[in-house]
Amino acid sequence: MSNKNQFGTKIGLIAATVGSAVGLGNVWRFPILAQSNGGAAFLLVYVACVFILGIPVMMAEFSLGRGGGSDAVGSFQNITPGKKWWMAGAIGILASYIILSYYMVVAGWTLEYTWQSITGDLYTPITEGGAMNNAQFTSKMNEYIVNDYNPLIFTFLMIIANFAILLGGVKRGIERLSNILMPMLFVLLIIFAGVSLSLPKAEDGLSFFLNPDFSKVDATVVVNAMGQAFFSLSLGMGILITYSSYYPKNTILSRTAVTVSMLDMTVAIMMGIIIFPAVTSFGLTGESLEGASLVFITLPEVFAQMAGGQIWSILFFFFLMVAALTSTISIAEVSIAFMQDHFKMSRVKACVTVLAPLFILSSLCSLSQGSLGSMKIFGFTLFDLFDQVATNIMLPIASILVCIYMGWIAPKTFFKNQLSNNGTVRSRVFHIVLFIVRFIAPVLIASILIAYFVK
Repeated sequence: MSNKNQFGTKIGLIAATVGSAVGLGNVWRFPILAQSNGGAAFLLVYVACVFILGIPVMMAEFSLGRGGGSDAVGSFQNITPGKKWWMAGAIGILASYIILSYYMVVAGWTLEYTWQSITGDLYTPITEGGAMNNAQFTSKMNEYIVNDYNPLIFTFLMIIANFAILLGGVKRGIERLSNILMPMLFVLLIIFAGVSLSLPKAEDGLSFFLNPDFSKVDATVVVNAMGQAFFSLSLGMGILITYSSYYPKNTILSRTAVTVSMLDMTVAIMMGIIIFPAVTSFGLTGESLEGASLVFITLPEVFAQMAGGQIWSILFFFFLMVAALTSTISIAEVSIAFMQDHFKMSRVKACVTVLAPLFILSSLCSLSQGSLGSMKIFGFTLFDLFDQVATNIMLPIASILVCIYMGWIAPKTFFKNQLSNNGTVRSRVFHIVLFIVRFIAPVLIASILIAYFVK
């Protein structure tokens, strides 16, 4: 087992793993899906998916990684030498790298908006004497995101930041950063929730988010909730397999899975509590809640109408940048661990090998939002194509294969021994978890793929 690095403390272990899961999907993807899929009805289905599917599959990935003691490919090879199941891990690694290519671009956007909030340029009218409104903030987004020049600078800065942190390794890099940033992130969440709930008509906003509309619950809503649960928990990306290979042998995997899932789910729900009272208090609903415009147009418009709006804008986009940074670091670590384990690279060489190509790949993804936007592949820009292929196809396939492997292929006692720490921890729910991993999860995850292709 080639991975000798380990997280130094239980708090660091949880902070790093939560940091790998909490990302931009929690910030705008969850509120958008909740808004368009029945509000609290979607929320209830999402919570059910986390508990019934997400946590058991997370336990399977944790067991695979710690028991295999290597990267997302090496863990399969160590547990069942000579078999081809390592390809399931390879799919996860490839998917994670594709995601990293465009996720780094979005991370750059968050850094740019943080900087433009600090300088005040975000709230400076484009035309002299003009008032900041939706059109002005739309123009700002075009300048910061669609423009070819600015996004590249901030994307490169985020790549360099990732390199500097990842060079420190598991303890001095990933764990140390997570111990600082994750508590900061939750403090900012609490502050924003308090501010949002104190706004006029906050109750209307909560009703907009939490009032269930069960008439909208159909197969599509269930698939969307399931997809959000898997995406937000980082399942199928190789991240949890890689991180759990750094877990000490006395880590209680079932408890860790529940803790990480609950904290990740809390972030998503709190974002709904923050966003919906804020936007409805200022009468911003409907199209203003769609996609990237929610974060980069609508929320700045909200901040512009608030007392001390620039301060709140700085804090919010800094919070967003923290979420993006912890996510990109964890995604990059998947490929770095693979390079170290299989090509015997030093930490420095592995970081360079993984991150250097991003200066080209992420640039192409960024430019596909601007000057290269007319160049379509199967009707998608490169940015959107990477997103569609990785999240809607590769991640579900990788998750199905992990479930089949842990349920049917790995040695019969392996899964149970990992969850019970070789009999030293009583695992009351093992048989339920095994049943879900063997039968329920593969079938339901496959429905995501079927729904995607049928659609």
